Amino acid sequence: MNFRLKTSKQTEEILKKLSASTGYTWNVLSRIAVSLSLQIPTMPEKVTDTAGVDIARNTMTGEYDYVYKSLITQHAGHAISEDDYFPDLFNAHLERGITLLNGEYDLAGNTDRFLSNLFKL
Repeated sequence: MNFRLKTSKQTEEILKKLSASTGYTWNVLSRIAVSLSLQIPTMPEKVTDTAGVDIARNTMTGEYDYVYKSLITQHAGHAISEDDYFPDLFNAHLERGITLLNGEYDLAGNTDRFLSNLFKL
């Protein structure tokens, strides 16, 4: 069982940018990103680039780990093993979701509109 994930270099850069712009930590931004990815019915692509930041599972999901595993399992439509869930599927949803989150921020132009738009989703 793996308790760490490595993001892509692109995701690391987006997390740094969004964290500096919004004041939110990486784990909060990552949780929002995974939630955005889960709204898309198709499965995300497996991550091959792991040159980014290394993040611990408990930092990423915190006390909501079982909730995220349940949501990702429901999205997959079948039972998933612990090894498939973390880091593989969680990271795949993070990678897809962080691109969506970055697009939302770029579209909004500032943190207030960004948050307002996210609440509307």
